[in-house]
Amino acid sequence: MSRIGKAPIAIPAGVTVTVDGNTVTVKGPKGQLSETVHDDITVKTEDNHIIVERPSDDREHRARHGLYRALIHNMVVGVSDGYRKEMELVGVGYRATATGQVLELSLGFSHAIYIKLPAEVKVEAKSERNKNPLIILESADKQLIGQVCAKIRSLRKPEPYKGKGIKFVGEVIRRKSGKSASAK
Repeated sequence: MSRIGKAPIAIPAGVTVTVDGNTVTVKGPKGQLSETVHDDITVKTEDNHIIVERPSDDREHRARHGLYRALIHNMVVGVSDGYRKEMELVGVGYRATATGQVLELSLGFSHAIYIKLPAEVKVEAKSERNKNPLIILESADKQLIGQVCAKIRSLRKPEPYKGKGIKFVGEVIRRKSGKSASAK
């Protein structure tokens, strides 16, 4: 039995949930999100809770049960609180500047990299003296913000020898010892 799928989702104050056929729409102070649920899965709202049910204990039904419950929960959290990701640029001369929805990155290449971000994602770039530059992303859509972060990180992944690259704040990079450590 899916433990995640069985758990009801509490609807916080200020959030409205509408179920129209197999489309679930969630509105809140941070925005509006909608998700189309598979035909086999039923979604109901009962006294400030969302309940996701499945027709049988088939393997596919169990998998979809937990999946759609998690997706709807992420939508509810997103429109009420929002999601925030912080990324850190580690390296000499690495810089980030945000102008509107365009993020300009200087990552040690011969050219600057410009990324046009979706309208749903708010971006902010901070750089303080003697600290690594930060990129702060905020959005109501967890999937979209994760995708944008993955795209930014893929431009210069942290390398294991010096730790240079783009990493999440708090992320631990496994370091390797260089050539001199193994030669004796």
